[in-house]
Amino acid sequence: MTSAVRTPAVAGRFYPAHSEQLLREVREYTSPPQPGRVSAIGCVAPHAGYIYSGRVAGAVFSRLEIPTHCIILCPNHTGKGVPLAIMTASAWQTPLGVVAVSELGSRLLQRFPALEENSAAHQSEHAIEVQLPFLQAARSELQLGLQSELKSGVKIVPIAIGTRNFEVLRLLGEALADVVGEWKEKVLIIASSDMNHYEPDPITRIKDHKAIERVLALDAAGLSEVVTNEEISMCGVGPTIAMLTAANRLGATRATLAQYATSGDVSGDRDAVVGYAGIIIQ
Repeated sequence: MTSAVRTPAVAGRFYPAHSEQLLREVREYTSPPQPGRVSAIGCVAPHAGYIYSGRVAGAVFSRLEIPTHCIILCPNHTGKGVPLAIMTASAWQTPLGVVAVSELGSRLLQRFPALEENSAAHQSEHAIEVQLPFLQAARSELQLGLQSELKSGVKIVPIAIGTRNFEVLRLLGEALADVVGEWKEKVLIIASSDMNHYEPDPITRIKDHKAIERVLALDAAGLSEVVTNEEISMCGVGPTIAMLTAANRLGATRATLAQYATSGDVSGDRDAVVGYAGIIIQ
């Protein structure tokens, strides 16, 4: 049972605040529907304003079967709250309706006590919030029309990560795998991440593909090393390391790059771009 609702922090800025406009936009990004949607263990999806990263996110979510239970790992951009912040009691609201939290969160909190129940890390953080409309639209049972909201049925475990300590991230990933492995239903683990930030487009593409190569190789330690050694400002490297660790423990065998782009592809400004990668882990 939820005790509160986390209200949107970036509706009207990162994505439309009006429900019908938002649903229309998300469905444009996920169209045409992909034949033979796949069941995945995890994925990497970007979290910028939809105008910049919406098509890359759509390329991921249009290919996936979205289960009822989704764990979403994101970086802590605001610096607020604790380094490993989970919310197990508060539902999340978007213009498309309310998303419930999954019972998985409480199990994970018991399994990995380094996680802390903390809302401050999530209150103004956008990196989970922008994923939700894609999940809601994919799981929707009703068209909007005269309905005030979608009845999506999706449930989430929101976790904000404010550390890049590899050992901590590895242990979190192992705990995720243990809890997901014991769960009787399918679970998707989403790492919310943008790639390199605010360097010229050619440099960003070179750096990003070095990091993407490690993700495609399912190499969590290698990703940590290359991001550090090559000074790649991938904000969600922590969430991606934890997701990859969990995916490997859960039997992942391959990863696929769904789409890559930079903000320069939209803005035309190639001097200081942000990279976006959508990757599916099976």
